[in-house]
Amino acid sequence: MIEADRDLLLRLLGLPTAGPLETADEVLLWEAMRLYADAAAEIGLETRHFAAPDPSVLELPGVPPVLRDFGPEFLACQPSLVLGIGPASPAVMFNVHLDTVAPFEPAGFDGSRFTGRGAIDAKGPAVALLAGIRAALAADPAVGRDAGVLVQAVSGEEGGAMGTFGTRPLVDAGFHGELNVFCEPTGLRHLPRCSASMTACVRVDGDDAIDDEPHRGHNATVLLGFLAQHLAAELAPHGRICVAGLHTGHLHNRVYGRGELLLNLPYEDEDSATKLAAALEHGLRDGLAGFGARFRDSPPFRRTAADAAAITGLHWRKRGLPALPPQDIPLLDELVPRWPDDEPGFTCDALWLAGVPGVRTTVLGPGSLGANNAHSSGEYADAEDLDRFSHLVRDIIVRFSRTGGK
Repeated sequence: MIEADRDLLLRLLGLPTAGPLETADEVLLWEAMRLYADAAAEIGLETRHFAAPDPSVLELPGVPPVLRDFGPEFLACQPSLVLGIGPASPAVMFNVHLDTVAPFEPAGFDGSRFTGRGAIDAKGPAVALLAGIRAALAADPAVGRDAGVLVQAVSGEEGGAMGTFGTRPLVDAGFHGELNVFCEPTGLRHLPRCSASMTACVRVDGDDAIDDEPHRGHNATVLLGFLAQHLAAELAPHGRICVAGLHTGHLHNRVYGRGELLLNLPYEDEDSATKLAAALEHGLRDGLAGFGARFRDSPPFRRTAADAAAITGLHWRKRGLPALPPQDIPLLDELVPRWPDDEPGFTCDALWLAGVPGVRTTVLGPGSLGANNAHSSGEYADAEDLDRFSHLVRDIIVRFSRTGGK
């Protein structure tokens, strides 16, 4: 990465690009993508698509209901960009997302480390990607002549959107290659598979009560707290289950009769998704029965125990997304270590290449989601790691172009 790359990254980090699923603050994705497209044009990449998604994408199967609840107006600030050079086939495609999580954190660079929201996930890799393409174009005339290079710079990766209005419509429109690399932090190991996830909401719809007469209401806090512990124990054998947000209320002087518990359930294939959903449904029934037995003789909670099954429901906020099965990619195996088969992967937009014929797909990027504080305070990316990634991008493109995509 040269000085112009570092300046571009700092400018991108300075733009708030968390989407409306993350924050009500200003979203400057159009500005970020224009900056990115201008930098790409300087190395020879043309803009092949730059637009907000059509509202019809929200009606497709698998779209989380929360997106439809927002209404299609929010899509106006969620553009995606496709850049390219050379033939449409054979081609290698790189996908990187320019949207981020919230809250915004200011940009910084101390000479060796970039800080700010998106530094590692994924504005830093996005800039390193352009540096790698520039180096590949300089290294071999086959790049852009014998094989094409595509870049998807997308919105809608964060916030639970799952790529449904960013990556998915681009793939459906044919903007992909025979080889597809999704730029996410993997410690520079390539991950040729991608899990998907379901989001379940256990919701209690009961009656509130005043704190002086708590027995008159349904205590959603006690009920959901009990279910959270019960489901955590029941679902733990099924893998990396995330028992997430639990909310009923903020005040101390009332009994809250309504509330919800969220669970995120990752899976590797359709069969495991079916078994996991069944385990949740069975665990919820057992948990409700256990709560009834535990609290039926307790005066403050007797009504809640008696009505627990009637006032508690399971609602799916996200379900039916595809998972990308494992695949062999010899070109990547020759250049970079493979993510161990026995180590769990993670979910990203690569899942939308599942089922697309004639393509190979992997996930590859610098840093670590955990170690580099992605999605948390103090997110950072080391310039050295970004440089290593740009070198790998160069090598992948050159090897792909020399072999005609083989």
